[in-house]
Amino acid sequence: MNQLKSREPGSVTLPGTLSATLRAELIDFRRDLHMHPELGNQEFRTTAALKARLEAASLAPKVLPAGTGLICDIGTPDRARPMLAIRADLDALPIPDVKTVAYRSTVANRAHACGHDVHTTTVLGAGLVLAELDRQGLLPHAVRLIFQPAEEVLPGGAADAVEAGVLDGVGRIIAVHCDPRVDAGRIGLRAGAITSACDRLEVTLDGPGGHTARPHLTTDLVTAAARVATDVPAVLARRVDARSGLSVTWGRIEAGHAPNVIPQHAELSGTVRCLDLPTWREAPDLVHAAIDEVATLHRAKSTVTYVRGVPPVVNDPVVAELLHDAMAARRGPYAIEDTEQSLGGEDFSWYLEHVPGAMARLGVRTPGDTRVRDLHAGDFDVDERCIDAAVELFTAAALLDATSRS
Repeated sequence: MNQLKSREPGSVTLPGTLSATLRAELIDFRRDLHMHPELGNQEFRTTAALKARLEAASLAPKVLPAGTGLICDIGTPDRARPMLAIRADLDALPIPDVKTVAYRSTVANRAHACGHDVHTTTVLGAGLVLAELDRQGLLPHAVRLIFQPAEEVLPGGAADAVEAGVLDGVGRIIAVHCDPRVDAGRIGLRAGAITSACDRLEVTLDGPGGHTARPHLTTDLVTAAARVATDVPAVLARRVDARSGLSVTWGRIEAGHAPNVIPQHAELSGTVRCLDLPTWREAPDLVHAAIDEVATLHRAKSTVTYVRGVPPVVNDPVVAELLHDAMAARRGPYAIEDTEQSLGGEDFSWYLEHVPGAMARLGVRTPGDTRVRDLHAGDFDVDERCIDAAVELFTAAALLDATSRS
């Protein structure tokens, strides 16, 4: 596996297995979160539920300054030895939940359609297991849990969390992200870039408007918007190295109110994604120039709002190897598969601007299930056996991290 070594199961004996009682509790906790999704920076109920459960375990969580999200240290931090941090994200998406399960969302047009309820539950579960190990004197080094708000809100709540000091005393950071293409009980992993950069793009086009009988006397704004939508990606494809993966994809286009009136205003919204950092840094200027060029050709005045999002998540090879060894120690090397870099964005990348870390893709598909489920879809759901796998991964990583740096 790219730059990662294999380790046979059983070569390391690790404490901290998930009890049947805690497993059942975590499933109930995840379903409760699924039924009560909250959008970015509004995760007050979720934060309160986490705080209450961690305090019930005699821990001392600290809510972040904005009132949502929290951190919690397990064990006694040692200034001479930076902690391993385990990160979860809390927020849901503004889309309807169309499933028919008992734990379907109770909030209209809100759904945990990206698996953040799973991420949150597994980090909580790992914290509770590690806290019990600490009480038994079996946790060799302190670990920090980070429950971060607003991952879905560009440029991502991770930047605010870092600003609030969540990485103070942290030397490495790990996380998972649900992947409906990988079976539950397994993870996908790679060293190097695992996600892409993602920015948001808003474009307005303006012209004098007029009668559809005389488009030659005015700016045919609907045609101009259509050409921007189709031609800008094509222009960019010839101005950057194809290996950079620069991609402009539109999610919204609006223009006009009547069939015989050429409108005076049109709007387009979309995302800009790319695979590497150098192109990401150049992307705003490239995109601005391409839009202006196409709009001018069709006599439309363009205004571009380019909102910086997140850089790629680039897994540190040493920390990726830690995750590999942790999963191999728990379930064997066959529970790990290579994964490709995706064009999805993830604000976990902001943490990696400050400390080395790695993210694994957490399998959530029921083995043998041939249905195609995708993230950010209203029917997204998981095989809850993925909770066990992630808790095992995180706890093993915490124990092996202490050993590897001793």
